[in-house]
Amino acid sequence: MSAASTAKVKPSERPKWVETILTQFRINIQTYTLILATIAIWAYFYNETDGLFLDPRNFSNLFRQMTTTAFLSVGMVLVIVTGNIDLSVGKLAGFVSVVVAYFQSNYLTDYFGDNELLVASLSVLIGLAVGLGYGIIQGYIIAYLGVTAFIVTLGSMWLLNGAILLVTEGKTIPANQPMFSKISQGYMSSEVGWILGGLTIVVLFFTMFRGRQKKRQYNFDLPSLGTDLAKVIGLSVLVLVYIYRVNEYRGFQNPVLLLIIVALIVTYMSNNTRFGRYAYAIGGNREAAKLSGININRNIFLIFVLMGLLCGVSGVTLASRVGYGTISAGDGYELDAIAACILGGTSTLGGVGTVFGTMIGALIMASLTNGLQITNVEPAYVYVLKGIVLVVAVFVDVYLTRKR
Repeated sequence: MSAASTAKVKPSERPKWVETILTQFRINIQTYTLILATIAIWAYFYNETDGLFLDPRNFSNLFRQMTTTAFLSVGMVLVIVTGNIDLSVGKLAGFVSVVVAYFQSNYLTDYFGDNELLVASLSVLIGLAVGLGYGIIQGYIIAYLGVTAFIVTLGSMWLLNGAILLVTEGKTIPANQPMFSKISQGYMSSEVGWILGGLTIVVLFFTMFRGRQKKRQYNFDLPSLGTDLAKVIGLSVLVLVYIYRVNEYRGFQNPVLLLIIVALIVTYMSNNTRFGRYAYAIGGNREAAKLSGININRNIFLIFVLMGLLCGVSGVTLASRVGYGTISAGDGYELDAIAACILGGTSTLGGVGTVFGTMIGALIMASLTNGLQITNVEPAYVYVLKGIVLVVAVFVDVYLTRKR
């Protein structure tokens, strides 16, 4: 064999399409690593459960169960991006769920029991109001009184745990009004699912072409059309496979649709509004952001208000899914939310993070929990594994940040 044939191919000698793929992989290494990790986790549990893990019923339940903590993760992205943390999100969501159950069980059903829509609507409004109100109070203390977010939210976690015990009085409170239960337990018909899938694909292509147009307008680096088309086509295939799979059970899940709407709204706010861009500026360099005229206190206050509102959404979906308000409501949810963000590429040092990456992180955390439960692993080991995953994710984040 000649020396020429055994020589390594230099980057400049590689085909253009190979260079493009390698460049995209290097740029999005965390995202692609997450996708590969998700595939590996699913393959492992599929093998360990003889296919039960990806059975249509469990596949549907996996995504439905993921939504409760995913709502918290969506808000947590912006909190961490600004260099803060919120340890109270799990207990706030749990507190919202027991308050909703309390009012529904003791007042709403008694006074408006004949009107299911009104009972469900008032339950939702109460839950959102509690979450929003607590977010306003907590955000004010952090942003305007200058108390460290870690201390405030740690204190809130204990406070809310006590509040849950006071409201429940150590008992389980029912929250199983039929229409309210449909929020997290309901499904849409297969036809509606396919329509939603089609609309999603249209939006993906529209967003891609619009993004390319804006980049060209402002003379930004523009990837090849083939690269962007490959990404969108890949996402479109995943959407169609998901719709097909959930339709094999009972249809598209109501809470998943709600999560998609919330994630899209927060994504738009993060990428296309001053509120979102200021959050990244504050996390990237607080001093520079202040000198640029950004009202840091106001922005952080609004982020914690948004976090409180999303805790309200999470608490409502929790009460709807479980059907009860319990003393253990929200236990450990803050760990899942924070881990999902960091797994999804949100930097603990601030300034970096996306909602899309966080959704993948939330799916990984839900997959681990669901898979370990199906394989009858003791709950203690579930917590151990989640703790290890969180520490490893933080280590990888710090390592990649230093390398960059």
